[in-house]
Amino acid sequence: MNIDSIMTAERVAELTACYRDGLLKDVLPFWMRHCIDREEGGFTMALDRDGTLLDSDKGMWQQGRFTWLLGHLYNTVEKREEWLELAKHGLDFIGKHGFDADGRMFFHVTRDGRPIRKRRYAFTETFACIAYGEAAAATGDSALAERAIAIFRLYQEYLDSGRMPPKFTDTRPTQGMGRPMIDIVTAQNLRRSVALPEADAVIERSIEKIATFFVKPELECVMETVGPKGEIYDHFDGRMLCPGHAIEGAWFILEEARHRGNDPGLIRLGCQMLDYMWERGWDKEYGGILYYRDLHGKPVQEYWHDMKFWWPQNETIIATLMAYLLTGDEKYARWHKLAHDWAYRYFPDPEHGEWFGYLHRDGRISVPLKGNLWKGPFHLPRMQLECWRLAEELSRKMATTT
Repeated sequence: MNIDSIMTAERVAELTACYRDGLLKDVLPFWMRHCIDREEGGFTMALDRDGTLLDSDKGMWQQGRFTWLLGHLYNTVEKREEWLELAKHGLDFIGKHGFDADGRMFFHVTRDGRPIRKRRYAFTETFACIAYGEAAAATGDSALAERAIAIFRLYQEYLDSGRMPPKFTDTRPTQGMGRPMIDIVTAQNLRRSVALPEADAVIERSIEKIATFFVKPELECVMETVGPKGEIYDHFDGRMLCPGHAIEGAWFILEEARHRGNDPGLIRLGCQMLDYMWERGWDKEYGGILYYRDLHGKPVQEYWHDMKFWWPQNETIIATLMAYLLTGDEKYARWHKLAHDWAYRYFPDPEHGEWFGYLHRDGRISVPLKGNLWKGPFHLPRMQLECWRLAEELSRKMATTT
């Protein structure tokens, strides 16, 4: 590592404590105090700034995500029985109320589990299967492992067979980057937790799909939606870029590079995606990652395009730190400092804990709630856990090179 780097040993130690303590002493305790439903099961996530319940309905995304987090912490950080008990609590609610008769999952249910909404896409299933996977790893229960794999395969079958109801007509066929990037991280999780047999093949073809269709070196960007052959449609949806989403996909690929012994080709691809979308997404006037951008700099249709949501900042903090660890490039150390310092200046709630989720472009709070159908204990604690590990690894690497 460069001895003149801004990523000094002192900085790395501060980051390690920030991520570790933020997770274990702030974010996780906030949710464990306020979201556990002991009467009806599962977790109520629609919380006001102080943890007061705003809406008792439950989103199945968040049931699966928090159950996964609790099991993952138990499996990788410490064997705390409270974490395992709560993971089982979440899994019980998912098992009782999450599934329709066709095996697919509901998206939105009442507090007691009666279905309200079922969506066309099947991402709810990906969060459920990784939750089952962590529970299987924690308990050694082979039935849970089989359930995790079965849900993953059903999700794949529905999307690959065309059984999923279409959202659009065939007039302008599209493909989105969401599917391959979610496939990568889901298969990575199941490879670790339940030794998913097809994990490597799923990851390989998903990375190839992203590189072939969505990464556009000639335009220096990563597209969110393209045509069947990677065509770019000159319409609002076709031109729309989501920097945070692409940067999240970049670190999934960098993580796969790490799994493969720091594979140089995957490091190049992940860093290329990060480079393109940092330049597209970083707000040079106010700081932070913008939500949407137009490919050609034209006005964006979505009115929240210039807001600062919590999760793109989380994913950028992970990606820049991982890129620096893998490459030693000072550019990534600078970017990480910018992303980390901006997010930690504006998002944390010093009074009640956790982070606000939605800020205006200049960092002012848009809405003070801490949870809803989309925001819950996932992106932020995952960032804290990943960056805690990366910072510790960086510290060890620095110690061996000084």
